[in-house]
Amino acid sequence: MVAKASLRLVPLQSEGTPLGNLTPGTTAFFCCDMQERFRPAIKYFEEIISVGQRLIHGAHLLGSPLIVSEQYPKGLGSTVPELDISAARLVYPKTKFSMILPEVEKVLAAFPEIRSVVLFGVETHVCIQQTALDLIGRGYEVHVVADSTSSRSMVDRMFALKRMAQLGVIITTSESVLLQLVADKEHPKFKAIQSIIKTSAPDSGLLLTV
Repeated sequence: MVAKASLRLVPLQSEGTPLGNLTPGTTAFFCCDMQERFRPAIKYFEEIISVGQRLIHGAHLLGSPLIVSEQYPKGLGSTVPELDISAARLVYPKTKFSMILPEVEKVLAAFPEIRSVVLFGVETHVCIQQTALDLIGRGYEVHVVADSTSSRSMVDRMFALKRMAQLGVIITTSESVLLQLVADKEHPKFKAIQSIIKTSAPDSGLLLTV
């Protein structure tokens, strides 16, 4: 008699490999150091501001909390005026490269349902990378928005993105994030989100070095 083979279910997600699902109620947005003094130094800065506008608007529409950091604003200025951060849960100064400071941890503790963070800003190889590593270390899934993060050097940016991806960070785009959050044409905010992405994100050299 031939024994029947048992059915073994293979998990869709292997240990350490994130699936990357996003839902508004479990996602926070982190805007990192998008400040005036960086404007002339960061590659494609105007383009990442434009994409940052889309992300912040989307976060507000979907009710996802927004946290904004400013690196040494006394010397580097405030967040650029093009970004409306008036609805942010927290806007705070820092000197540490990582955004993960006690003030931020306090906000996250108030939203225990948050398991994913959409991260964008500058610089990719410094504050973005260090924030992503600290978030992963705390068990969060991190989505770095490639068309809204940059550095002074594209080499630094490219290798930072590669390193983060190897460590489990999801490298994505603004349109992908926003559409994934609504997930369905019947979502009550779909048309509002559709209006945000109706005009494509600026075509720049950023995605050539992802």
